[in-house]
Amino acid sequence: MNIFSKTVQLRRVVVTGMGALTPIGNNLEEYWEGLKSGKSGANKITHFDATNFKTQFACEVKGFDPLNHFDRKEARKMDLFTQYAMVSSEEALKNAQVDLDKINKDEVGVIWSSGIGGLKTLQGEIIEFAKRDFQPKFNPFLVPKMIADIAAGMISIKYGFRGVNYCPVSACASSTNAVIDALNFIRLGQANMIIAGGSEASIHETAIGGFGAMKALSSRNDDPTAASRPFDSNRDGFVLGEGAAALVLEDLEHALARNAPIYAEVIGGGTAADAYHITATHPEGLGAQLAINRAMKDAGITLGDVDYINAHATSTPVGDVGEMKAIAELFKDHLDTVDVSATKSMTGHLLGAAGAIEAVASILSIKNSLIPPTINLSDRDERIEPKLRLTPNTAKAKEINIAMSNTFGFGGHNAIGVFKKFEQ
Repeated sequence: MNIFSKTVQLRRVVVTGMGALTPIGNNLEEYWEGLKSGKSGANKITHFDATNFKTQFACEVKGFDPLNHFDRKEARKMDLFTQYAMVSSEEALKNAQVDLDKINKDEVGVIWSSGIGGLKTLQGEIIEFAKRDFQPKFNPFLVPKMIADIAAGMISIKYGFRGVNYCPVSACASSTNAVIDALNFIRLGQANMIIAGGSEASIHETAIGGFGAMKALSSRNDDPTAASRPFDSNRDGFVLGEGAAALVLEDLEHALARNAPIYAEVIGGGTAADAYHITATHPEGLGAQLAINRAMKDAGITLGDVDYINAHATSTPVGDVGEMKAIAELFKDHLDTVDVSATKSMTGHLLGAAGAIEAVASILSIKNSLIPPTINLSDRDERIEPKLRLTPNTAKAKEINIAMSNTFGFGGHNAIGVFKKFEQ
């Protein structure tokens, strides 16, 4: 008997709830309003004194008070990235109208990403270690606050979800990988529901200093709101962002049985490696092309079926061009039907959480028939294919059936998610 000959009937997977905590809105509704209006989340850094840093601005979450969500003792046990995860996942579950008493928690999982995890906690402990003249007196919560997988564990502990539980880490592609993994677990029948997403809280000295040393960050200190400018010839680097987004992915039959709201269907995902450089994306976007083609095959669609691409487009001089070369090459016969935009122009770059917030943006675009703009695009880079429609500065109304979300990470990681308007 061939144990590999079994044919598996893939289950359909839908998104029934979402939550968002971003630099342009602290919940799903505010986030969408910010995207529609072309709001920039960039401003002077308030999390620490950035006077001595080359880059002195970022896209911070505004007005977040942990004590509005946790008691003081509980809050002290969590790094900010975990707090963000807990808040956005709670919104997503409420948004999905999940009755915790009526679901089988053994079949509910959490796949939650962070590219950096609790680096701020680690930074703080090392500073205190030095201040104590290197006497080894560490906070007992240092390790569980710091490790990137703790958010997935904390969400499962809070709700009693005993299904699949882990943290994919692939730099800035991390939370797209989380969504793809959740899709695969559910459609293979290994879960009924999975909370997938990502969170990041990296606006602190170590991250700003580290990315600054790489010359990856914009240094437009005199005009922060105009600093994140994907595709623009005057871009000079990305703007660091923070926050979280959560998606409730669910087996369609399970969702229908509980009369859940359905935002969209998740129909595919594709991954690939550049195998090129530790930080730079491939200049011709070869890994991106592979990942996109695999996503199309997995979704059972053609390139001509894609209506909207939420580009990775971080606003770096090299990265934006490579991605647009990949898109222009693959979609060369469909440039008059596919639209592209870069929502990082508004939110900044949320690193490991970027894929999650951009998946949410893509799904809301489908639901609302509206493409968010690429703000700050005033002088288009002449190296970008002129026929590409980049949605400059103003949102565009359009009926969207299928949207694609691109994410690429240091190390050459490429991950693509594909979402479709739900039809029963």
